[in-house]
Amino acid sequence: CSPALPSPMYRRDPGGSRGGKRAGGTPQTGGGSIEASYQALKRAYAESIKPLEEHYHYDSFFNLPLTDRDIEAKPFVLLIGQYSVGKTSFVNHLLGDPPKGYPGSNVGPEPTTDRFVAITQGPAERVTPGNAAAVNPNMPFTGLQAFGNAFLQKFQVAEMRSSILEHVTIVDTPGVLSGEKQRIGRNYDMPQVCRWFAERSDLVLLLFDAHKLDISDELKDVIEALRGHDDKIRIVLNKSDQVSPRQLLRVYGSLMWSLGKVFKTPEVSRVYISSFWKLPYSDKNVGVHEIFDQEKEDLFRDLLDIPRYAAVRRVNEVVKRARTAKVHALVCATIKKMMPTMWGGEKRQREIVNNLDVVFTAVSIEHGIPPGDFPDVSVYKTRLDQWLATGKSLRSMPKLDKPLVDQLDNCLKVQLTELMGLLANPIASVGAEDGASFLPRRLALGTTPPHGGGPVW
Repeated sequence: CSPALPSPMYRRDPGGSRGGKRAGGTPQTGGGSIEASYQALKRAYAESIKPLEEHYHYDSFFNLPLTDRDIEAKPFVLLIGQYSVGKTSFVNHLLGDPPKGYPGSNVGPEPTTDRFVAITQGPAERVTPGNAAAVNPNMPFTGLQAFGNAFLQKFQVAEMRSSILEHVTIVDTPGVLSGEKQRIGRNYDMPQVCRWFAERSDLVLLLFDAHKLDISDELKDVIEALRGHDDKIRIVLNKSDQVSPRQLLRVYGSLMWSLGKVFKTPEVSRVYISSFWKLPYSDKNVGVHEIFDQEKEDLFRDLLDIPRYAAVRRVNEVVKRARTAKVHALVCATIKKMMPTMWGGEKRQREIVNNLDVVFTAVSIEHGIPPGDFPDVSVYKTRLDQWLATGKSLRSMPKLDKPLVDQLDNCLKVQLTELMGLLANPIASVGAEDGASFLPRRLALGTTPPHGGGPVW
């Protein structure tokens, strides 16, 4: 068998956390600069962004307000794919291939993972049900309450000891349905749940099996729900060693063609081609084993960058949220201004709802907002209809509150800009010692142990 990377990227930690991070919290690095940055980000959000969100009912159209726990939580790595593409095996591979897998995991050719599972660091192996996790103020999952009990029954938090979990939280998802199963449906909104996790993730891995590349309707809906987070998405073509080199070329071409139609962009995210589990590569593809190793190494490096740039990415997400909140506020104020004060309200209201694209254009021209800052008009219309269905009227939309908007603008131009200056050195968010421990042994020591040689302890 050809040389390859060791099975896991990170070492399992049978002795518990090694320090360097508070349980489930922010990195503790030299000088406390990262901790100070998170504190400054929380203040900026609470003082300059959240008041505007509350005034313009942002949570009714987008997301619930951020909590301190949301801002300082460890980065998420989200895995999405159809059933039996190897998501759970991939997670266990990163965790060091524990004999029984992560708590509550199951692997098989049939759809075995039937729920969302957040795997995080804990003092001992245990599983926390979704409802309990969603009301726990020490966990960053309180926002999931918006999806109701039907979803929370299909969510759980698995805790275990692993060095990778000191720095990230891994989210395993149920296999996306295909074929006849799509018509059965779910009793929760799978695409929107995936979007909620994607908004809080630093990396989203879309896994495909080299033997089945069909993109089902539900998977297409999930991918479309991830729009706006394209920079986080990476494609993993798993089980690539199970086909011949000639077949692999055809599989890769077919995958790129299919993804191009779904993403609706000329560029497609980076694709990693390998086999991510503990067993040796198949002999069907002996000539390209070295390429599989290089692809695996590249993905490991992508994962390595997550804790290094976590604070920078968190600021980036708050900036995106602030820009969306500003656009929403200006749209609400413009709609309010367009509504008649006395009669003809119902007819005018329907005209506005049916012509939101015109409203967006008017706001863009009047306030100089780039068109790319506006949400998808069809999604916004759906949420506006839902808001009106609660008995509200467009007349009750808040007027333009210029001090609130100016306060948010000042936050974007001054506070968050200064904060990015403090984070100019991304390596500070992990530290040199932690960075070395994140590398596979081949990268850290320059050696190449046999593929499938067991965990790096």
